[in-house]
Amino acid sequence: MSHVADGVPWRDPKRLWWPLALAVPTLPWQAGALVHLTGATVFWWWGPFFAFVLVPLFDLVTGADGKNPPEAVVERLEGDRYYRWCTYLYLPLQFASLVWACARWSGGGLGAFGSFGLAATTGVVAGVAINTAHELGHRREQVERRLSRLALAQSCYGHFYVEHNHGHHVRVATPEDPASSQMGESFWAFLPRTVVGSLGSAWSLERRRLQRRGRRTWSRHNDVLSAWALSVAVFAALSTAFGLVVLPYLLLQAALGICLLESVNYLEHYGLLRRRRPDGRYERVAPRHSWNSNNAVSNLFLFQLQRHSDHHANPLRRYQTLRHFDEAPQLPAGYAAMIILAWLPPLWRRVMNPRLLAHYGGDRSQTNHKKARGQRSEPAQTDPTITLG
Repeated sequence: MSHVADGVPWRDPKRLWWPLALAVPTLPWQAGALVHLTGATVFWWWGPFFAFVLVPLFDLVTGADGKNPPEAVVERLEGDRYYRWCTYLYLPLQFASLVWACARWSGGGLGAFGSFGLAATTGVVAGVAINTAHELGHRREQVERRLSRLALAQSCYGHFYVEHNHGHHVRVATPEDPASSQMGESFWAFLPRTVVGSLGSAWSLERRRLQRRGRRTWSRHNDVLSAWALSVAVFAALSTAFGLVVLPYLLLQAALGICLLESVNYLEHYGLLRRRRPDGRYERVAPRHSWNSNNAVSNLFLFQLQRHSDHHANPLRRYQTLRHFDEAPQLPAGYAAMIILAWLPPLWRRVMNPRLLAHYGGDRSQTNHKKARGQRSEPAQTDPTITLG
């Protein structure tokens, strides 16, 4: 579909490439096909190889794409339902491949090596499904919000729906945000802090929301409880259909999906800090408060999550209209390569600390580091543009 910008027809050059993202939920089937064709059980580990070897190589070959859609076409581009269906279709493929994986685990014959490999491949699907839920969860349409919660069921991370929108987007790039990593903090120190902190924050936010509405915390109206109940229902149904033998692998793939999500959280705001205003509140979120990446291939597979700076500055923008900003600090590679770097703390600090300090003109005091935790904190104020209701 063509749009018109300044009287000149404009067409999204990536329009036909967005469905590539749907290759991710089919990774277990791809793995099975490769094992069948070659007889090599190592292909059950196809998901991690695809995510952390092939995608970085494709990024290296294709390079970055910093072009933005013309502002004149943004409204019509956001209204184009083609882009919505690219996210909607992730879910049926996601759950079909999960059911297929359960059938393989219950059938025996994979062996421990193959079973764990298939769990790792399915975990990649679960992790990227959280990203799909992230895109859907920011929308105002009720159907997209419901699909967001469904996408999170596979990873048992349904409270992300509450915490990300009402917590992270309010406190991002501050010491109070459990999902914003600090300068010098390793990923392995960040992981338990963000998991526990985000869970506690989600519960607190939901409790306050229900109290304002005069409802009990322990009720069907609690979005955190309903999200967890959905995961329990999915896992119980699969365990009933295929036997309890699948439950350890379901839990493992969920844990791997969570680890993948939190790896992304770690690198998105590493060391970046919003300044205090004279009234004691934090300055408004701007593109300079998120690390950005324009690597073309990984942006296609992640619905342009890597243009994270625009996402936080304008959380209601759909993925196809997110923009590059020169003021945003840039990662040296796409998310897939940066995740591997994040798992190796000495290399991460060697690469990222100089970039972080350069962003602040060499002034470490301007960064979000451990000493910043001593700063006085203000009660979180929810931004009405991202309220879920």
